[in-house]
Amino acid sequence: MARPPLPRILSTGSAQIARSRELARTAADSATDVLQPLITITRGMRRLASAGRRRWAETPKDKRGPLLFLVASVVLVVALVPYGPLLAVITLMAAAAWQGRDRTPPAPEGPDESQTQRLQSLYEALVPYFSTAEDPSPLYAHGGDWEKAFPAYEFDDSGRIAQLVIRYPAYFPDGEADPRARIEQLLTAKSGRGREYLFTWDEEGNELTVGVLAPLPADLAAQRFVTAPGETVLGFTDPSRVQRTLPLSYGEEQRDVPPVVWRTGVRSTEPHLLAVGQPGSGASTLLRSIALQALQYGDVLVVEGGGTGEYACLTGRDGVLGVEVGLAGAVASLEWAAHETERRLIAANRARQAGHPPPDDTKRPLWILLDRPTAFSHLADADGRKDPQSLLQVPLRHGRAAAVTVVVAEQFDTLDALSDAVRQHTRARVVLGPASAGQLTAVLGAPPHTTPVDHVPPGRGYARLGTGPVHRLQVPATPDPYDEATSDAHRQAVLDLLPPRTTPADAEPMPIEPMPIEAPVMEQA
Repeated sequence: MARPPLPRILSTGSAQIARSRELARTAADSATDVLQPLITITRGMRRLASAGRRRWAETPKDKRGPLLFLVASVVLVVALVPYGPLLAVITLMAAAAWQGRDRTPPAPEGPDESQTQRLQSLYEALVPYFSTAEDPSPLYAHGGDWEKAFPAYEFDDSGRIAQLVIRYPAYFPDGEADPRARIEQLLTAKSGRGREYLFTWDEEGNELTVGVLAPLPADLAAQRFVTAPGETVLGFTDPSRVQRTLPLSYGEEQRDVPPVVWRTGVRSTEPHLLAVGQPGSGASTLLRSIALQALQYGDVLVVEGGGTGEYACLTGRDGVLGVEVGLAGAVASLEWAAHETERRLIAANRARQAGHPPPDDTKRPLWILLDRPTAFSHLADADGRKDPQSLLQVPLRHGRAAAVTVVVAEQFDTLDALSDAVRQHTRARVVLGPASAGQLTAVLGAPPHTTPVDHVPPGRGYARLGTGPVHRLQVPATPDPYDEATSDAHRQAVLDLLPPRTTPADAEPMPIEPMPIEAPVMEQA
């Protein structure tokens, strides 16, 4: 059956509204142009009246009588003089027009001397990269005209470049990573270090746009995020990189901030995460933020290899299966996690064979958070015990089907000690703190779209989910509430998100290893 066409008023309504708005805007502009003299005179009369009131208020009371007599005498003389009132009105209108004129200083046309020198030096620095001896009419040449190469530019209040459009010859290999990296490094050094630059290459138009990115807000505190089950907010990024925003409490006001959302679960393509950074870069803050979000819908097991007590606030809380800081406890907990993953797989397999939905105890998410697991590897090697990382192979390989998620945080100096299973199955990657372009590319698998800086606040870095784009990232402030250096506002924000403590910290039960379940035998057809 053919669908009837939409009514004409609905199909053409948006176009009519657009035309009506355009006509109204044109009429308003025309009326403003016609009434501009009247607007100027009215503004001037208002300024003259304000000046008269200020003059009257500043006059002492003993001198106000003579002042009134003087004004009355002037008015009387003007009234008696031929054509006096007409001349007075003309003089008043002229004074009002002069006072009501637009006093906004005109924008300077073109760059000043210092800006011209900066653009010329930048042009000279690009000559060796954008010119060849075989070019009959080079766009870049020593002593050449920079105005042809830089069609658009903007400067900030400090006199440094804020945005710049650069034209380059068509024979420049802009499709290769190394030549582009050299140009970006040169522009970063010449335009001013300490800022993050966004480079947009237009390979079809042979233009490069250089923009300065505003720093991400670093004072966003931990809070409840409006997300669905299976969604975890890693942090926040630039508005132009994602198509979603979250309403957040930003101090005393509300603000919509674009998040970096990591999706886990059965249909996730990146079920596990690896966070890498320098000491003090905010990796523990990221794990605490993930733990507080995971406790809304699942259980959490924390294994801390640093031994600093960063996760003591989670001990004994509802949904926290354990916070292990020793080698023996870490090995026992990870062995239980491996057996629990196998048990969930077997139970779900039996339910599917019987035509039943999976049991509820196999669908509740289980999160395994490991902070610096390589520290336990060194201890296990010295003590002759099993490496705890070897126990992660089953949760990493089969965790997506069993609703088990593994999050590993490690430092750059011990990154080589991670096992192959951790490297292969952690497809979601986060790099926090200062890092070179080579380190970012090695961990994320792709270079970032901006230039990394040397000094960044804790929790600042980059994130990449699988084969997606690289995002700038700022982790919400989730400090250890027991740390004395933590501010009261951030401490209270974390304490408000913690689940109630029903188990004493010194009497927390260890997870019991379940009995092995034999795998069901498939019937032959």
